[in-house]
Order: sequence, then C-alpha cells, then structure tokens
Amino acid sequence: MNTSKRCDGVTRRNFIRIGGLTALGLGMPDFFQLQRAMAASSSTNSKTIVTPKAKAKSCILIWLDGGASHLDTFDPKPEAPSEVRGPFDSIGTKLTGIRISEHMPQTAKILDKIALIRSVTSPFGVHNFAAQYLMTGYKPTPALEYPSIASVVAHLQTQTSILPSNIAIPNLISRDAATIGNGFLPNSTKHFSLGSDPGKLSYKVRDLDFYQGLDISRLDRRRKVVNAMNEFGNLKSKGNGPSDPDLERAYNLIASKEAKTAFNLEEEPMEVRERYTIDPRANLQDSNNIGQQCLLARRMVERGVPFVTVNNSGWDNHLDLKTYANRHPGDPRSASHALIPGLDKALSALIGDLSDRRMLAETLVLVMTDFGRTPKINSTGGRDHWPNCFSVAMAGGGVKGGQVIGASDPLGEFVQDDPITPSDLSSTIYTLLGFNPEHELHTPDGRPIRLAPQESRVIQELLA
Repeated sequence: MNTSKRCDGVTRRNFIRIGGLTALGLGMPDFFQLQRAMAASSSTNSKTIVTPKAKAKSCILIWLDGGASHLDTFDPKPEAPSEVRGPFDSIGTKLTGIRISEHMPQTAKILDKIALIRSVTSPFGVHNFAAQYLMTGYKPTPALEYPSIASVVAHLQTQTSILPSNIAIPNLISRDAATIGNGFLPNSTKHFSLGSDPGKLSYKVRDLDFYQGLDISRLDRRRKVVNAMNEFGNLKSKGNGPSDPDLERAYNLIASKEAKTAFNLEEEPMEVRERYTIDPRANLQDSNNIGQQCLLARRMVERGVPFVTVNNSGWDNHLDLKTYANRHPGDPRSASHALIPGLDKALSALIGDLSDRRMLAETLVLVMTDFGRTPKINSTGGRDHWPNCFSVAMAGGGVKGGQVIGASDPLGEFVQDDPITPSDLSSTIYTLLGFNPEHELHTPDGRPIRLAPQESRVIQELLA
C-alpha cells in the first residue's frame, strides 16, 4: 500500500530544516533571508508565565497520520450491528468493563497507566484542516498561521541539550500551502526532521552526514566566513549582535559525537529493539516501523529533547479494514504494516520502557490522529472520514491513568458525554508541561496570541 499520499492527494513534503549542512553552505540570498528571520524573531515578546510546577519535562506525540478508526482501536462497539462493529472482536482490559480492539492485547494489560478520551470532536473532516486543529489547538484560518504545540514548547522551554528542541520522526506532515510548523514563531522552533525511517535498513539522519568532499575542517572554515560576514554587517549598521544562532546550532549539531550517538539505534540492546517490534524478523527491515520510531523518541527525551513527534503513516484506510491488522504471508518485512498490532506493541513498549527507566512521570505520551472513521463500513470494506467523534490516548507526565473520559453513543457516531475539542487538548497539554494556556505570544506585528484559544478548557479529570 502506498502511504506517501492520502486520499486527498496531498504528498508529504519536507520542511526547511533547522541545522544541517544546508544552513552552513549558504549562498548570499539564503544568508540574508536568515538575517531577516532572526530580525523577526527578536520582535517576538513573551510574558512571564505563572503556572503550577510542570508535571512533564517532555512530550512524545504519536501521530497516526490519516485518521485512525476509533471503532477498531480504542472504542469498539461489540454490541453494535455487524456493519458498525466491523471485522475485529474486542477484548477486556485491566480496567473492569472497558474493552479495546482484539489486536491491542499488550495495551489492554497496561490500560491502568493510560487515560482514554472517547469524546473528542472536531468540525473538520479534511486532513489538512483536521491536522492543523489537533496540532495547534486553533481552528485554521487564512488570516494567521498558528504554530504547532511542538514549536510553542520549543520556543518556551529552556534548551538543555545539543539536540534540537523539536524533532519529527521520520518527518512532519506538510499539506498544500498550509504547513503545520512554527507559524509566526522564529525558525529556531521549527521541527528537525530526520528524513529517514529508523525502521529501515537505509536509515541515516540526513543532516548529520557530510556532503562528499566536505569534512569538519572545511565546515569550520565555512562557519568562520559566515561569522565574519555577520560581524561586518553588525559594524556597518553599528550593531553589536552575535553571530546567527541558527548557524551556530547547526554547526554544533553536526560536529557533535553526542548527537550522532543519540540517533544511533544500534546503541540499544537487540532485546530492547525487539520489544518494540511486532515481529523480530521484521526488525531493521525495509518497512514503516512505528516501534523503532517510538524507541528513537525515547532516546531523544532521555537526552533532554522537550518535544518529539512520531509521524506514523498509513491510517487513511477507506478500503478493507483487515489491512489494519493483517500481515502479508511469508514476508517478514511487511509485519510492521499491520498497523494496529504495531501500535499496540510500540505503545506498550514505550510506556513500559519509560516506566522502567523512571521517566514516565516526567514524559507525556500522546496518541492522536486527524479524526475518527465512519461508524458504518463502506462498500469497499473500509471506513471514511468522521470528525464528529473519535479517541485520544494519554499517559505519563502528570496524567491520571486508568480511566476513560467521555463517551461516544452506542454506534460510535456522536459524542454522548463530555465533548472535548482539540483546543481543550492543547490547553491541557500546555498545563501538563508547565505553561499557562493564557500566556500570550506575539506575532511579528505585535498581535497577542494566547497559547490556547479563549474558549478552551483544561481537562481537570486528566490531571493526577
């Protein structure tokens, strides 16, 4: 199945990346473009925030790209008619009376550590608008491009690591002209995309390797030239500002052995790598492996990265739902294409691994998606877009696990109890990370923008 495109035909294009050799091999136009970006950055003012102590130091967002079916994962309807129930059975969990998909047995065992929200609702059934709403907390508008929650966290959080503050594994989605990125915030808050899937044999972080014929000594000379140009510009304008910090960060990242080690999954024992994988034979094979993506995310937060997005593709399934769970017989490389079992293994391994390392209490784990899927199965055996009601899972980082918040109706069609919007989710996420949702950022023209919309609320029952 081709997962490079969604049903709306939008391809995944890479953003301009912070750091990397592209920044250090600048032409003159690029150089002055960076200078303008830094000037815009300096105009962004932030008020002092007053919040309770943060419960979470970092966040791992597992994004199920395309719209995962709530009915076939976290909110099955075993009593519904067959055309709603679908091809999968449900199983009991560690929480009495709570059932989830039969293909999520490992998650069922640790549901006491997870909070399920079964009443998320949105007005957007188109991928680009839906994803923007979830990832920013704001409804899309042509008047302003809002920054993602990840970029806001990178902007407000004090950087303690040589690694970028906002990392996307293997990349972050981009849809038409509307990108889910840093919005009006400085370029330094933009996500750093690996550009490569850690579950593939060909895995290589693209911006940590030198171009042919370029080594650290030549890179250092280029850096000195750029800094000299910066100094000349400062003298000419009678300024005394420092060299471009983006270029400095890029240089430090590329030159860092620590960074290369952090991204190297071979540093992990094979038994740990296999714990994240639904089929050991598929480990390191050429596949879309959410398990290895989540393992790398753990390595990132372990080293002080405040926000990591795992972008797992393939969930926009309008066709036979069985492809969510079936592997291709005789082909071990296809094991990770069994999306629901892959999510089950990756999520349970991640939460267990964080718990074993005593990191779960300070790491917020989110499982989100564009929207849900239609209660009634379509003529091709799949489900179509359905934003009216869907599910989100949260764990760690100050979240009170072992509970279900809200409820869908008996068909999983509409919210029956406690509707929760993406704005509410953003307000809650910020609170857990120690940021006041009422805190204001400023656009380059001075317009104040709250972290979360005025109408949002913190989901108090989620807070431990």
